[in-house]
Amino acid sequence: MSEELKEKASEVKAISIELIKKLKELSGVGLTDAKQALVEAKGDFDKALDAMRKKGMTKAEKRGDRETREGIIESYIHDGRIGAIVEVNCETSFVAKTEEFKDLAHKLAMQVASMNPMYVSMESIPEADLKAKKKDLEANFKGPENMKDQILEGQIKKAFSEKVLMEQPYILDDSMTVAQFIKEAIAKTGENITVRQFKRLELGVTE
Repeated sequence: MSEELKEKASEVKAISIELIKKLKELSGVGLTDAKQALVEAKGDFDKALDAMRKKGMTKAEKRGDRETREGIIESYIHDGRIGAIVEVNCETSFVAKTEEFKDLAHKLAMQVASMNPMYVSMESIPEADLKAKKKDLEANFKGPENMKDQILEGQIKKAFSEKVLMEQPYILDDSMTVAQFIKEAIAKTGENITVRQFKRLELGVTE
């Protein structure tokens, strides 16, 4: 057996079946795919999960269209000066009552208080706002005409990304977006999770 094969065999042996099962449960893929991901990540669980997330290999990708009619309204107050309230929805009242779900909603309220988003998702941005921004960008466009639509689309997304909750870096782990943070929660709970609405208040500031 070559040294390279021996090294790979050693890596596979070093990865415990418990770790493989954990990744399988969290991602929803088969044992073989979970094992391969861990081998490629040299046993680093977080790295393996991140790689699968980037490939769209998690269960969350398959649950995004399921209805969310249950949930909770959670709030967060910072130093008596900034407050946020958020409605987070899931599929069942059972999940809505769990401490994990309440913690998720609380962290999202913290995100809103800290990062002051204006919209839940790119899809929730009013058409009038999108048109106004596109008109402004078109007036200053200097790129090639044959790529104008594609470039403008990218510029619009970039312009709104900091104002869209789902596109913002997650405040407790900026290696992922809020959308990715929620997808991990979806994989763990086995239910679709959505943010319906939020409101942020700051002492002395009115809209």
